[in-house]
Amino acid sequence: MFLPHLCRVQIFLVMCDVPVFQVVLPAFCSYLDNKMKSAKLHYWILGWCFMTLCHWCTSDTVTQSDIHPHSWKKLYFAHHWPVTVCKMNANDCHDPPKYWTIHGLWPDRAEDCNKTWHFNVTEIKDLLSDMRHYWPDVLHSSLNRTQFWKHEWYKHGTCAATLEVLNSQKKYFGKAIELYQQVDLNGCLLKAGIKPSSSYYKMTAIKEALTRIYGVTPKIQCLPPEEGEEAQTIGQIEFCFTKELQLENCTALEGGSNPMQAHLKPGSSELSVCNDTLPTYYPAEVQDHK
Repeated sequence: MFLPHLCRVQIFLVMCDVPVFQVVLPAFCSYLDNKMKSAKLHYWILGWCFMTLCHWCTSDTVTQSDIHPHSWKKLYFAHHWPVTVCKMNANDCHDPPKYWTIHGLWPDRAEDCNKTWHFNVTEIKDLLSDMRHYWPDVLHSSLNRTQFWKHEWYKHGTCAATLEVLNSQKKYFGKAIELYQQVDLNGCLLKAGIKPSSSYYKMTAIKEALTRIYGVTPKIQCLPPEEGEEAQTIGQIEFCFTKELQLENCTALEGGSNPMQAHLKPGSSELSVCNDTLPTYYPAEVQDHK
């Protein structure tokens, strides 16, 4: 009499993609049909199944990665230059910071791992002062905006959370701030004599300076030259970390050059891997240059 209801529970559990129930529950339903006659027992088991369903499908403590492992091997820790970000996007971008800020901490092969793990700004309330300084929403000037952090958490943080040291919002954002202070990109560039200027730099000189300082080669991205211009504009520098949070080289794909390098197109409004042969502009202000 109650077996059809139990089998509906099975369907719901399958939809939640809980593998253990895909195996156990069909046999369990058959066993009940053949052996169990007590209506009270059927009701009790039905209630237990629904409670289990609710726990597995709504719990924020079980990440999507626990069900479908998202395989990733390293983290990209991205800094962007706010002046270039503002040049790329009009929006509400006024008086950007004159220092490199955090763009994100990204696993290399995983995105959007658990959209049910909701961003909660109260979990990082102790970090808000540092977040606003080191990880500001460059495109929107309001101090109360958290949309940028929410986006980074959903897209990247829920995937990085497979590591114990990053498995909460406070750990994820807190570790990114710690890495930012550890890397100290702003200080290292200044020590190498690389600072915003109206003069152009050689990209090879920037790479060599960073490699000499950090002992690894970062990934550097630029805004391609506008039509009729010769210089690319530096926009983003990414450092690669192992799962043990040790710096490593950000290498191109084996067997050839980075495919993004080949698609630099004059006039594009998107960042691409910088071209080693083009002069490089490191702008101090948001303005057109010739």
